[in-house]
Amino acid sequence: MAIFAYRGRFTSFSILNTRRTMATAKTNSPASKKSNSNTKMSKEKIISLYMESVLTNEKTPKSVFKFCKENNFEETQFYEHFGSFEGLQMEIWSSFYEQTISLANNDEAFQGYSNQDKMLTFFFTFFELLTLNRSYVLFSLKEHQSMLKNLSQLKGLRKDVKHFAAELIRDNNEDKKLKVLKQSVTIFSEGAWLQTLFLLKYWMEDNSAGFENTDVAIEKSVRAIFDVFDTQPLESVLDFGKFLWKEKMV
Repeated sequence: MAIFAYRGRFTSFSILNTRRTMATAKTNSPASKKSNSNTKMSKEKIISLYMESVLTNEKTPKSVFKFCKENNFEETQFYEHFGSFEGLQMEIWSSFYEQTISLANNDEAFQGYSNQDKMLTFFFTFFELLTLNRSYVLFSLKEHQSMLKNLSQLKGLRKDVKHFAAELIRDNNEDKKLKVLKQSVTIFSEGAWLQTLFLLKYWMEDNSAGFENTDVAIEKSVRAIFDVFDTQPLESVLDFGKFLWKEKMV
């Protein structure tokens, strides 16, 4: 299947790799530090600095002021892009989503895929990007004892995933002349988000080589939900999905 051509092509898209490219010996010199403080900091540079800080120190920076001072740029430059560390964390997840969509659209054949194959492509690409940044993702989703607090950073991602799924179902509904055959955009998009959470939890606990079990889970879950969606009321599937998620998170 053409979808599998995406696998293993994303090393250069790791957010943290952007930071590593910047981390040359020159940045340790006094002259470099002085020039860095006057250099315009992009959103991507600040994100990469933050991710490296978290992984190196195994904790979130104490304050924006201290984080900026340690990385030789003005605090005002941080606030040009983010209102807080919480906002930065949400932006990281949005970046994962944006890169996923960009990579998928880079394939000229993508627009010709069925909706099911588009969803498969999305999840395969998304989790490949997460794998490139696995250490950060695991830290960020396990940082707090409160599950809800850890998941709060996914608010923006939830909106993005639901939008992507909604577009798929709207496209599918356009081909159905009878209103009774058209599927609920709201239900399908919420189901896609629950599926994302389930797969995220599965991937976090996956100990298989190359996370092959996650690949299998992605393929089976996507095919199952599309099969059920076309033949049975989805409300019951959503209830079951919520139950599974609750049980695995307790």
